[in-house]
Amino acid sequence: MRQELRAELRERRRSLSPTERIRAANDVAASLLSLPFAPQSGYVAGYWSTDGELALHAWLLGLPSNVIPCLPVLAPGKTLRFAPYFAGDPLQHNRFGIPEPVYSESSLLTAQDMQLVVMPLVGFDDEGNRLGMGGGFYDRTFAFRTAPDNAPPPPWLVGVGYDVQAVSVGTFNVEPWDVRPDAICTPTRQLLVRSTANSFSH
Repeated sequence: MRQELRAELRERRRSLSPTERIRAANDVAASLLSLPFAPQSGYVAGYWSTDGELALHAWLLGLPSNVIPCLPVLAPGKTLRFAPYFAGDPLQHNRFGIPEPVYSESSLLTAQDMQLVVMPLVGFDDEGNRLGMGGGFYDRTFAFRTAPDNAPPPPWLVGVGYDVQAVSVGTFNVEPWDVRPDAICTPTRQLLVRSTANSFSH
């Protein structure tokens, strides 16, 4: 069921026009920068968009000067670590063909080093549940967020996507290991999931 839903939602986002994609990237950038917990310093992580994912270039360009952007890199145990990346830095492809920064082991950062991490999503619902690609990399990396005694953020986790990726609550099963983002941003919506800042605005 999840695989069929993923295929449908990936096709939805791939069908968007270039104009729609550019507008969406700008609108989501504004939404990310206006989040109540948007950091003014420290490390944040985005992702290199592939397969029709919403691009983050506008957000990266708008980050405060004291914020250092990073990209995820594959790590042992099917987890992620993070490497600083600025436009023009050299890249290399990982085993999935996704660009990663060229890094040294000493430069890699852990999930706990991040102030905020923006995650791609395939689908989402109005309760803030995220449907990913199915590899579980983000779920394993941020598994400490699902523990009963989990510490409050940072890192803040934010899912981003297009409005066409929204589905009704209950469309997909939520598993115990699914890491729930603190917010989801689309071109027209900002869903703040945490009970301390729970609102859904259009």
